[in-house]
Amino acid sequence: MSIFEKYGPRQVINGCGKMTVLGASAVAPEIADAMAKAAMDYVEIAELLPAAGRFIAKITGAEDGCPTCGASAGIAIATAAVISGDNVDIIENLPDSNGLKNEIILQKGHAVNFGAKVTQMMKLGGGRPIEVGAANLVIPENIENAINEKTAALFYIKSHHAVQKGMVSIETMITIAHEHDLPLIIDAAAEEDLHKYIAMGADAVIYSGGKAIEGPTSGFICGEKALCQACRLQYKGIGRPMKTGKESIVGLLTALGKYAVKTDNTDRQKNRMQQFLKELKDIPGLTGSIAQDEAGREIYRAKLVIDPVVTGINAINVAKKLEEGNPSIHTRNYYLGQGQIFVDPRPLLDGQEKIIAQKIKKILQQAKGNN
Repeated sequence: MSIFEKYGPRQVINGCGKMTVLGASAVAPEIADAMAKAAMDYVEIAELLPAAGRFIAKITGAEDGCPTCGASAGIAIATAAVISGDNVDIIENLPDSNGLKNEIILQKGHAVNFGAKVTQMMKLGGGRPIEVGAANLVIPENIENAINEKTAALFYIKSHHAVQKGMVSIETMITIAHEHDLPLIIDAAAEEDLHKYIAMGADAVIYSGGKAIEGPTSGFICGEKALCQACRLQYKGIGRPMKTGKESIVGLLTALGKYAVKTDNTDRQKNRMQQFLKELKDIPGLTGSIAQDEAGREIYRAKLVIDPVVTGINAINVAKKLEEGNPSIHTRNYYLGQGQIFVDPRPLLDGQEKIIAQKIKKILQQAKGNN
């Protein structure tokens, strides 16, 4: 029985991914233990925040870091930091940034909704988002022509939610930003490489602590020292309602330490999903294969293609029926309209892939019996 069932919600089997709407990650016992110990003790937060920043820097190769309550808070806080710097008067008045350098340039194909709008997070930090180009095509001139005396930063969204083709590359964005003496901020919330973007020259990179890192609901910003210090100062301003507690910070740092020595598990992902597909082989109208993440990450999922003519049911209704009942099974459903369901092995607890396979078999058998 899930602990959440005690309070009403159904048990969830998460075959979708490290999604905020499904509680992000299920943390390892050592992370939960560290959080419990932190919850039962005291610390000066003014000492914990910079100490956390130093540990984040050690793990990522950045100059400094700032813990946050999530990647979305990181967007707001990083935006506020490039507007205010260490000016206390500005910090205390944000998000009111009238008369200040407050324009944040991002590509039109990056103005996404990840459960909330990226541009709204920027506005919470006092930024005025400037979307350039078209949703399917942005060229360097679009970015350069938007830069003016009000520009505070350039922003890049590295996410499967963003348009993957026709956008200006990170390398070019960094070059343009630095040619104009502007910082480039990257939202890399669910990315797995904690060194890549800092090494490329990004001034600040935002990560989720509860996605690839498999920590608690949390996040962090890493990057240039003065910018990270300005990020921590936002906890005296717009960051106050976004503050992250001692438990989450310790859980995040423990998860980061564990992640730093993590071995590659792509083979395990593939093997697990291959075994899952064997459970579903020889079902008429269902074709299974292994597919890499659409944004190029080293994530390998099971891809199920459902032929409604043969099975008597389409992918949309299969996904809907999987979510019914208890446990509620959630799959990765971005391509249901194309008849495709994906199953992500990373968040699955031991043996849960077999439960998913059994439920799919049952759904398809019932659909066939009704036709």
